Amino acid sequence: MSTEPAPVIVYSRPSCVQCTSTTRALDRRGIRYEVHEMTEDDAARFKAQGHMQAPVVVTEADTWAGFRPDKISTILAP
Repeated sequence: MSTEPAPVIVYSRPSCVQCTSTTRALDRRGIRYEVHEMTEDDAARFKAQGHMQAPVVVTEADTWAGFRPDKISTILAP
């Protein structure tokens, strides 16, 4: 069993259509990810960085907000 962290973290909100679309797209590509419920502190931090919608996706190389199939396609599956 691997203890290696997932390469992608998805900060999500409840009942978020874009969040669900993002995780489904990651699943289709076989990309490992963790979902973290976005706290108010997370939301304030991301908003200060210019991210104005959920989900906020954090990878080793990039961070973005919203459902972004173009960005998801740049992530390599392990």
